[in-house]
Amino acid sequence: MSNKLNLKVMIPTPRKSTPRKGTKKNNVVLREKPLINGFLSLYLDIYRDGQRSYQFLKLYITAKPRTPIEREANRETLELAEQIRTQTESDLNHQKHGQISPTTKKINLLDFFDNYYNKYNKKDIRMIGGAIERFKDFLNINYPALQYNIKGEQLTKDMMIEFVEYLQSRSKGEGARGYFQRFKKIIANAEEKNIIYKNPCKGVVCKVDDSALTKDILSMDEIQQLINTKYEEQNQDTRRAFIFCLYAGLRFCDVVTLKYSNIDFSNRLLKFEQTKTKGKSSTSWVNIPLNDGLLSLIGEKPEKDEFIFKLPSHTMCLKSLDRWVKRAGIDKHITWHCARHSFAVNILNNGANIKTVASLLGHSGLKHTEKYTRAVDSLKEKAINSLPTFEI
Repeated sequence: MSNKLNLKVMIPTPRKSTPRKGTKKNNVVLREKPLINGFLSLYLDIYRDGQRSYQFLKLYITAKPRTPIEREANRETLELAEQIRTQTESDLNHQKHGQISPTTKKINLLDFFDNYYNKYNKKDIRMIGGAIERFKDFLNINYPALQYNIKGEQLTKDMMIEFVEYLQSRSKGEGARGYFQRFKKIIANAEEKNIIYKNPCKGVVCKVDDSALTKDILSMDEIQQLINTKYEEQNQDTRRAFIFCLYAGLRFCDVVTLKYSNIDFSNRLLKFEQTKTKGKSSTSWVNIPLNDGLLSLIGEKPEKDEFIFKLPSHTMCLKSLDRWVKRAGIDKHITWHCARHSFAVNILNNGANIKTVASLLGHSGLKHTEKYTRAVDSLKEKAINSLPTFEI
């Protein structure tokens, strides 16, 4: 028997079937495409409901095998290709009837989450990773039997409601909502890829009081206390960057990307586009006047454009800040975003009007700025209540 005949015998042929009356035949057929290097590229010819598509398997066989090794390699590759063809056909048939295929049912969602994170390349990747880690922690506490392996059918709406409550117990303010929004994004991707049949997050809401300022803020006295605290192993770029945020109201994602080209030294002005609202808002560009203190933190303009603050990872910056705050003797949970909140509250306390504050923070309206005025009012009330009681 010739090599050519052997090859044809080994290539699986689609099962012959008679389509039902009034319907079109749906098939997944294994085909080959000749390449100029003497190999054949294997692909699937998929015909479903009048639509044809192709799926190249990145599997190759020798067009004219001459040795036993080449023939054996062809046999093994074709066997693998046929397994993929069978699985693909099974998956498509289950999808057509609104079912999850038996193979997909076996997928561990935690593996899917990790794979999603590893392939993710957008700027909110840190929040994506945080959402996944919080869900794993949630399983460890509330569903220990599922902490290492959870299937799509085990992800229920009731579980999602519990997960939201867990997020709200761990995070203050918008943190819980931010993590749940990213988690829903991952689940939507799983639904799109038919890893899960029904999205358990639909109808589940993580509510947050936008009008309340829940994060700790630093008073001007505490800021000075922090500035006065210096130690030998302190990262100086981290120190300069956080102080800059305290006096300019920047987010971490903005200060970490600041370059000297963002500084108009002649007009003493900082110009930058906010990462969070880039391409989404007409007010994404912010101009902030620079005083002598801020200019001293920036330093002199170098010959070549470069980052103003050469910061390590966000995690390392958080650890450095936490160490600094503790050494300063400040008993508050301070994150990098607390610098932005502290800036807003402190300049309002010093007499700035709300529109000016909104402009400096890059807010498109006053809605998000109003929570700072409420914080100022509560601080004033706390100050009055701190006075000793007296009798008339």
